[in-house]
Amino acid sequence: MQIITLTTDFGAKDWFVGTMKGVILSLDPHAVIADITHEIPPGDIRAGSFALAAGCRFFPKGTVHLAVVDPGVGGRRHGIAVQTAKYFFVGPDNGVLSLALAQERIRSVHRLENAEYFLRPIGHTFHGRDIFAPAAAHLGRGVAIGKLGRSQTEFVRLRWAKPQVRRNLIEGEVVYIDRFGNAITNIENTNLPGRGNCHVFAGRNRPCPLKNAYSSVPSGQAVAVPGSSGFLEIAVNRGSAAEKFGLRIGCRVRVRI
Repeated sequence: MQIITLTTDFGAKDWFVGTMKGVILSLDPHAVIADITHEIPPGDIRAGSFALAAGCRFFPKGTVHLAVVDPGVGGRRHGIAVQTAKYFFVGPDNGVLSLALAQERIRSVHRLENAEYFLRPIGHTFHGRDIFAPAAAHLGRGVAIGKLGRSQTEFVRLRWAKPQVRRNLIEGEVVYIDRFGNAITNIENTNLPGRGNCHVFAGRNRPCPLKNAYSSVPSGQAVAVPGSSGFLEIAVNRGSAAEKFGLRIGCRVRVRI
């Protein structure tokens, strides 16, 4: 059985996700399909890239990761399939795969251009169904990645701001806000100091202590925690840090040591 994961901005209201699963199962009835998320904000490539990177590495070796956040569907952007030392990745070449690929040892990148491995006729508005889902299914069935199209050396990489680490200060920014209102930053947990008297400043420079868990502070109070994604989170115990502090993507975050 081959595992194929799906990461999209399609939501659960419409038929889009179910249709992609139907295409995959038509080509590989034994495939195991796992949803990473379908709740990426519409067209938000950066959020899709972060969610894929946060979830993909916990799957078994050989998993095919399919990501479709594709505001340029039907335009000039290409589709790609990438083989790494552990996985396959399939999606539009718009950067949605790039953060996950930054964690991987890349073996080959191929453009999706061989229509023999597409669903026909190919529409202009649903490449998730017509191109990406079939490509993922064929890879899962053991089709060599080189049969999907010619190889290329480059792919679109999103620019991610790196935190500035100084002696007594780490400066970063919010890169993702989850459904609980937790603001995930670009400051890696490995950069964080011991808990001590360290405080984190975000959203109108209001400080919050660095603790191990959300429940380390009373309900309604702010806290910073080393998150499960591998990055520092700004949170409110049983509340929303995004709402309480007015946090948005790009908001500056400072860790004073």
